[in-house]
Amino acid sequence: MHSPFTLDTDGLILAVRLTPRASRTGLDGVRTEADGRPILSLRVAAPPVEGAANAALIAFVARSLGLRKVEVTLLSGETSRTKRLHLSGDPQGLATRVRAWLAGELTRAER
Repeated sequence: MHSPFTLDTDGLILAVRLTPRASRTGLDGVRTEADGRPILSLRVAAPPVEGAANAALIAFVARSLGLRKVEVTLLSGETSRTKRLHLSGDPQGLATRVRAWLAGELTRAER
């Protein structure tokens, strides 16, 4: 399985497909887009109104990976379901955390 992220000099870029107004916020795993690229499928309970879904997405990703909200930035896709997030920090360390999160291996203590 390919990764839904690419390493950057000061962190990593995470490709996300967001479903707003879900019954609960959560991780649905990695899916493959029509063009063959892997993308992380997430859902949030917040509606896509006045940036609420994007704020919920940033808070969820930050909390899940043990980051501060300021370390998660929306690069593109403000009004689209397909988004690109930049996670600030050590690229290798972040990649390890994301892989563990996707595998369901991050415990509350590690977050």
